Parts: sequence; C-alpha cells; structure tokens
Amino acid sequence: MDQNSRFMIKAFRKYYKGNAPVLPERFGRREFGFMFFDRTFVQRHLGFPRADDIRRFLISQVPAHCYYSTAYYRDPSAPTMDDKTWLGADLIFDLDADHLTGADKMTYADMLERIKREMMNLVDSFICGDFGFDEKEVSIVFSGGRGYHAHVSSPKVLTLGPPERREIVDYVTSKGLSIDWAFPRKETATSAVNIGKQKLTNYTTDRLVPGPDSGGWRLRMRGGLSTVTEDILSMDPKELKKRYPSVEKTADRTLLTVRSDVGSSKNSLFERNTMAALTKKSQEIILKILTEDVIISLAGEVDEPVTADVKRLIRLPGSVHGKSGLRVTPLSRNELDEFDPLRDAVPAEYSHDPVKITMKRDSEITILGERMPLRGETEVPEYAAVFLIGRKMADFGHTADQCSSMSFPQ
Repeated sequence: MDQNSRFMIKAFRKYYKGNAPVLPERFGRREFGFMFFDRTFVQRHLGFPRADDIRRFLISQVPAHCYYSTAYYRDPSAPTMDDKTWLGADLIFDLDADHLTGADKMTYADMLERIKREMMNLVDSFICGDFGFDEKEVSIVFSGGRGYHAHVSSPKVLTLGPPERREIVDYVTSKGLSIDWAFPRKETATSAVNIGKQKLTNYTTDRLVPGPDSGGWRLRMRGGLSTVTEDILSMDPKELKKRYPSVEKTADRTLLTVRSDVGSSKNSLFERNTMAALTKKSQEIILKILTEDVIISLAGEVDEPVTADVKRLIRLPGSVHGKSGLRVTPLSRNELDEFDPLRDAVPAEYSHDPVKITMKRDSEITILGERMPLRGETEVPEYAAVFLIGRKMADFGHTADQCSSMSFPQ
C-alpha cells in the first residue's frame, strides 16, 4: 500500500468513526458493494440486516467507495443476480460533469456549479414538474465527486422495466420530439372557384401555437417561441446568428424582413395561438430555429444507462468519495440552491492541522472559503490534503521519510 492510500484510509476511518451513513429505505432489501484503497477487486453481493452492521463494516474495512442497489431483492446477499429475486427498483437520474460540453476546460468549482443548475432544471421542470412527483418522493444527493443524483422512490415507479425507464429518458432529453406535434399544421380555406359543376377550394397552411393552458413539452415550446420572437425583435442579424447557429447562413436582409414581420404580428401569435399572420418564409425560419436550436436547449440532461438500469449500484449517502474525500451529501430541493460542495461537503472530521504534500502540477483551489495557490512542495490543512490527494493532484509528503515516521492503522 502506498503512502497516499495510507493517508486516505486514516482520514476516512476518522470520518466513519464519527458518522453513520444515511441508509436508504428498506436497506435490508438492498445489495451493497464497495471498492477499496488497498485492494484491486470490487466487493459486492453483500446484504446488511442491521444499520450497526454497515457502520462496523465501514470503520473496520474503510472502503474508498460505497454503493447500494437501486433495486430491492428478496435475498440481496445471494451470489448471483438470478438468485436475488428482483422485487422492484427506485427511479434514478444521474447527472455528471461528463455530460457538460467543455467540462475539461472548467475548474472543479465551475463544473459543479453548472451541473447543479442542470439538476435544478431536471427536478423543477421534469421530475416535479411534468412528471408530477411530490418533493417528498424525490431525494437529491451530491455524489461527492462531479455530479448529483435524484432518487424517486414513489410506488408508481417501483416495477417499471428498462423500456419504460428509457421512455422517461427520451422525454426528458427531447428524443423523438416532432416539431409538427408541437406546432401542428392547420389548413384554412382562402377562396373557392366554381368550374362547371365542380367547386375548387384554395387552402393556406399555417402553424398553430400551443395555448397557455398546454402542458409538458407543448407549453415548453410555447415559451421557446416567445424567447425566439423577443430575440428576433431585439437583436441585429449578427447577434441573432451567434445566438442561433441554424440561421448562420441566412442573409441579413432576410432576417430583417422576419423582424419586421414578427413585429407586426407578434400579438396574434400568442393571443390567437397561430402563426397565420406571419409570412411563409418567417414561419419557416422560426420553425428552423425552434427545431435545431431551441429544443435541445430546453431539454434536460440525464445519463440514460443509469435511469434505464433496474439493478444499478449507486453511491451511498453519508459515505465519502474516494476520489475527493467529500461527503456524499443528501439534500432537499431548497438546500440545493445554495449548496457549495467545497464548503458544505467537506467533513468536519478532517482537521485544520498542516499536512505536507507535493503538487503534481501548479494549481489553485478555494475550499472552506480559503483560497490556496499551490506550487510544488507545500503544506495545506488536512481537509485540503484529502481533497488534493483524492483528486490525484498531489502526493502525500515531501519525502518517503515523513511517511514512514507517521503512525498509520494497518
């Protein structure tokens, strides 16, 4: 075992001696799994009938990562999945920084702020919004690493299979959403001509706008249309092309004509819920923006394999994350607004005592409100050392001699 692992085990054991995990509902029906600092294998297929059994395991074994099953089983400790007998599963939504465009160029703090906003949108707009789950049925958890989980434990979702859960993902991510469904065509007779005994009627086809009493994606697209029309009226063509890449190759003159058209017809769009007052060209350009730019911006982010999996292992709330040392923190929706992982998920059990570390690269972090420029061999408080070593940004100690002089538990 290397000196980094020894340091992390010591810090984690101190945490587990002072803290019990936050156990999920019916934890006795859940499978548990663990990864360790000093072992290469994953230990799973474990069941714990009593809460004290789990806590004793954490203190004695000091895992780097702790997981439990989203599924309920008749025998969670059975050695094979078939022998466990599946009884149902919570519905899990996982958001991780891997889903963010440009995440590799963000700081850790910025990355977590962005993914937090995505989780807030997911909960407010979809889980508690369109799907109608009560906040009491939804548990939000900071993963301790780079994201958040939302757990829905309602009996309504318990026996949903993978196909139904994939449909939920498709709804959230707008997969398969048809612009013709959101803005259906309507034919209106414009004139009629009698030719002999036949009457020929001419029709014009325009798009309907979802009404204010619509729900779900139709109401969301009505809001998107409102935003687009405001942007068309307030932005010059150059700004509009930057905001909406789908019209990048559209002539400026055309966009100015659309602006004039929208300006004279805007009220009828939302009072009469129709695009009939717009020219065909204006309707085409607006629908292009909605289809190629707006739908994806209104969609939610979610990790499809996690949500669709009915036998998934998910991080245990109240445990600590082996790659950051931060607490896997359960949160209410209100708490999520002001939650700052580098302030609120740093365990109090990690001390402020100085620890010698060697940075692998120059960096800077702000943790517990303290800004720390980090260069080469340096000293930081223990709570910062756990984070930096866990994130593989630093190694413990300046020399091997310091490591050997410390007393570590075996």
